[in-house]
Order: sequence, then structure tokens, then C-alpha cells
Amino acid sequence: MSTFYTARKTLRNYASGGNVLILASVLALLLVNIPSLNSFYNSLWTHEIALQIGSFNLFSHHGHPMSLMAFINDALMAVFFFSVGLEIKREVLVGELHSFRKALLPVMGAIGGMVVPVLLFWAMASDKAYIDGMAIPMATDIAFSLGVLAMLGDRVPVSLKIFLTTLAVVDDIGGILVIAIFYSADINFWLLLIAAGLFAILMLGGILRIQSKIFYLGIGAFVWFLFLNAGIHPTIAGVLIAFCVPARPLFAPKGYIKTIRRNIGLFSREDEEQLTKRTILSHQQMNWLKEIESASDKVISPLQDLEDSLHPVVNYLIVPLFAFANAGIYFGDLQLNTLFSGVSLTIIVSLIAGKFIGIFCFSLLTVKLGWASIPEGCNWRQMASIALLGGIGFTVSLFIANLSFGTGDAIASMTLNASKLGIVVGSLLAGVGGYLSLRLTLPKISPK
Repeated sequence: MSTFYTARKTLRNYASGGNVLILASVLALLLVNIPSLNSFYNSLWTHEIALQIGSFNLFSHHGHPMSLMAFINDALMAVFFFSVGLEIKREVLVGELHSFRKALLPVMGAIGGMVVPVLLFWAMASDKAYIDGMAIPMATDIAFSLGVLAMLGDRVPVSLKIFLTTLAVVDDIGGILVIAIFYSADINFWLLLIAAGLFAILMLGGILRIQSKIFYLGIGAFVWFLFLNAGIHPTIAGVLIAFCVPARPLFAPKGYIKTIRRNIGLFSREDEEQLTKRTILSHQQMNWLKEIESASDKVISPLQDLEDSLHPVVNYLIVPLFAFANAGIYFGDLQLNTLFSGVSLTIIVSLIAGKFIGIFCFSLLTVKLGWASIPEGCNWRQMASIALLGGIGFTVSLFIANLSFGTGDAIASMTLNASKLGIVVGSLLAGVGGYLSLRLTLPKISPK
């Protein structure tokens, strides 16, 4: 385990999820547009995935094995949304969403950042065939946006980071609700009933504070499978399962400290000469250490433990892999005017103008009405910069675009390709614009 934690610490110190995401996206764009590698890239995602237990394949949909693309979008992204669910629950219990007054400003900003882009998309595409994609510009990509803030270092006030993080979390809630309501069809109520029974067991486990992570992940895997085959989008299962994971540990910190002090005290009574030697421990010494280890496990809640463990997996593997599989835009079929018309232009305008107007105006109105205060140490120019940065809608936007247009026919495929172009260009412009604006508006830090 020490190797795992060392690797994770190294990743956090020298890389960010946003950087890996950008690298994966660029690599996808290169591979799909190099003639000799295009066929390899496209055929890669058609390979079948199986996890066989006898005749039962966990990764099957209506009796058919999942393709690698379906596995990434439906299975791995369920893990992503499970991680989001854990984050949402933590924020509601002890984070910024715990306090109504503190939460109100980013919540109102997020509502504006969801409603205005959707309305703008609808106004521009109300009589067009791609109207089904109007939820595409809803969400803010937290990895990308926080990656941009990280580039500005200590110049960014902590309150501004908290505002953006909370806003993105609320955005995710909106995106989850949209997926649950509008992207589920042909529901098998018998499978859904079984899933509900298993979900009830998970809820009971959470109420009883069962600490075993295997309990939630094992039963959760079957809930996911039942959702997949019942017609409910399986990523919703990830969020619901996360809400069942206990947020309270078995040990309070005081009890933990008492336990480890007692056992360390017993350990330190050993002969000084024995303590200085690298030798095989006695059974008694091992028991003392195991009691410390057990207490350490019990002072960290399953929710926090899972969230912390999944962070590097989600940010450095799952999300970049999703981007690598879905960000491949083939430019050979696109004309120059594609950017300035149709679904691409609609998405770009909705992400940049829609997000900016929605986040900034709703935040400004909330403060002017006296419902909340502007984040400490911030001004409205910086808030405008954050509103522009909120137009980075990469991961969830691509996900919803696939749900909207990923049917497989030629017209849908062209629409999906143009949508991806709009998402990438819109997110890039929002990111660069937000970064440059923040550089101009944030205070300079004097060198020490």
C-alpha cells in the first residue's frame, strides 16, 4: 500500500487532472486525423469486454457483450459519477453546501450557469434537428477549471477556489438529474424492482454504519448491472450508491488518539536494545501495531476513504481515458464554416456567452438582493473571470453529447462530430479567456 500512496502523492505534486486530460484529448485528435492510425483508433473501441462468472457476463447489455467504448461510457463513467456522488454528499454534510448562506451564492451562480446556456441553445436551435443536445452546455468541468486556477498559484484567493468548486459540484447535480430524467427509456420494471431491493439493503447498511467498502462496492456492482439492463442510465446507479456510503466513522478522533497512545506506550516499554534493532517482531508487538492499524481504519469514514482512494483513479485514469475515447474529432469531414454554423456554433455561444451571463448575473443579483455576500477578498472583475472560466464544459458536455447523438447512423455521427468540435473549441476559448482575465484582475504577489 505504501507504493500506492507514494505514487498518488507524486501525481498530486507534479501533475494535475487537467493536464492529463488535455494530453489525452490532444492524443485522440492526433490519432483520429493521421490516416495510418485512424482505422486503429476507430476499431479499438469496438473490441468486446467481458467479466465472466460461469455463463454470466457482468459487462453485458441485454445479453450482448459491451464494446470497449460502451464499457468506458457506461461502466467507468459510473465510477466517475460515484466519485461525484461521494463529493456531493460530503459537501452537503460538512462542506460549503452545509451552510445555506455560504452555499447560496455558488448555488445561484450554478443555476444561472445551467438555465441560461440551455435557453440560449434552445433559442438558437429551436427549429433544428440538433435540439436534443440542449443540455450539452450545462455543466462545468471541475478538473479543467481548477487546473486553470492552479496555473495562477497563490494569487487566487481560497474563497474564489471554493466558489468555483461548489459551483461545479452543483452543476454536476444538475447534469445527473438531466441524465436520469431525459436519457432513460424502455424501462424494465422487474429489473428495476430488484435493483430497488438491493439499493434498500445498501441504505440499511449506511444507516447501520457498516464500514466494509466491499459491501457497498460489491452490491453496488449488481445495482449498476440491473440499471444498465433496466433502461435507466447506469451512471445514475453510481450516484445513488455513493449516497448510501456512511460519512461517520466508528471512532471519534479522541478515541483514536487514546487507542494509539496506549499501544505505543506498550510498545515503548520494550527493551531499548530490541527497539533499535531491525528484527522480527514478536506476536505481542504485531498485535499492538494491528490494533493501531485497525483504529486508523475506524477513524476515517468509508465515504472519505473511498473519495480519497478514487481521486487519483478518476482524475488520472478514468476521465483522461474517457476523453481519449470521445474527444477524437475527425476534421476530414468538416468544412471551415462548420465552426460558424449549426450545432458547433450553438454550443460555443452557449458555453461562452451563456455560462458567463448566467453565472455572473445570477451571482450579482443574489448579492444585490442581500441574500449572500461576495467571496472574501474578491471583487466583481474576478467573479466575471470565474464566470467565463465556468464555460469549460468538457467532460460532462462530451458525455451528454454522446447520449444525445451517439445513435450510430451517419447523420447522428456527423452531428456528434460537430458537437465535439463545438465543445472543444468553446471550452478552450473559455479556459484561455478566463485565465487571461484572471491574470489581469488578480493581485500581484511580491517575490520574497
